[in-house]
Amino acid sequence: MRVTSKGQVTIPLEVRRRLGIEPGSEVDFRVDAEGARLVRRTGGDGEALVSGMRGRATTRMTTDELLALTRGED
Repeated sequence: MRVTSKGQVTIPLEVRRRLGIEPGSEVDFRVDAEGARLVRRTGGDGEALVSGMRGRATTRMTTDELLALTRGED
């Protein structure tokens, strides 16, 4: 792989497929004594927050009721 002047590389298609990397995915480089590895970030903070709240609602509201509530309508 060649590194561009901006420090960018193209991740080969086979690697993207095996790691589940799609456009918009977040990745990190992990550096150790043997070199560096590319790792896909899993579940950002927002995803963890949403999954932790999923199924915890104690009341049922329609979409129209929720919108009215957030808009301060009666």
